Amino acid sequence: MTDVWEPAAVANRESAVAEAAARLARAAREHWPCPPVRDLLGPTDISLAYAVQRRVVGDRIAAGARVVGRKIGLTSASVQHQVGVDRPDFGVLLDDMDVSDLPAVPSGRLLQPRAEAEIAFVLAADLDADDLDLARVRAAVGHAVAALEIVDSRVADWDIAITDTVADNASSGLFVLGRQPVAPSEFEPREVGMRLYADGRLASEGDGAACLGDPLAALLWLARTARDFGDPLRAGQVVLSGALGPLVPTPPGSTVRAEMTGGLGSVTATFSPKDQEG
Repeated sequence: MTDVWEPAAVANRESAVAEAAARLARAAREHWPCPPVRDLLGPTDISLAYAVQRRVVGDRIAAGARVVGRKIGLTSASVQHQVGVDRPDFGVLLDDMDVSDLPAVPSGRLLQPRAEAEIAFVLAADLDADDLDLARVRAAVGHAVAALEIVDSRVADWDIAITDTVADNASSGLFVLGRQPVAPSEFEPREVGMRLYADGRLASEGDGAACLGDPLAALLWLARTARDFGDPLRAGQVVLSGALGPLVPTPPGSTVRAEMTGGLGSVTATFSPKDQEG
């Protein structure tokens, strides 16, 4: 896997960013998936795709949303295969994406959701140093919890290349955090086992090693990348570190439950039925 991000030959980059952001925002607003945006950005220009992401997220912040963390996407080889890309990416978590305290996940806010089980790290210190390494990253973690990320795509039929998903805020949707905090000294993230059940049936399983070899390595990748982008990770932020196994579809009325070892316990999400989507 390489992080060489090759720029595409886009004649007018500013107009491409504006048009791609408008297309994705319209899909979210009108609740109707749109065509891919790689026709505007090219399939490999990651920097241009992140410019679209910043525009999309910036518009949501201007409308009142607040940044609460980041998500790391495409860390699992199985998920990369499922969506047809070959490298990790990141997105921004906003306060209205956290549905942990709701009685049901609002299906009406989603287009084509899938769930993945992850370890969420809650930071106790900033990660903005020049010499970031695994030890510094581990020391910055206040605690971890089991989490369900409900990924979604504004792009029809999940027909995405890397630029499509990056522009679409890394295909972010909603997230649910578990209630059993564990200190980083009390478990080894790469050794955590995970089983994800859909309506009581085992639908996905994996472990921490599926997440770039170690969820802390994924966190290190994000910390360095966010720092280099000029927007480092800060104390108090939540980081969804990436899938521990394959994605599971979550239609209205379904229930998913992730069970994790390492003291993290379980986390459950029930999706509102179709007649209560709003």
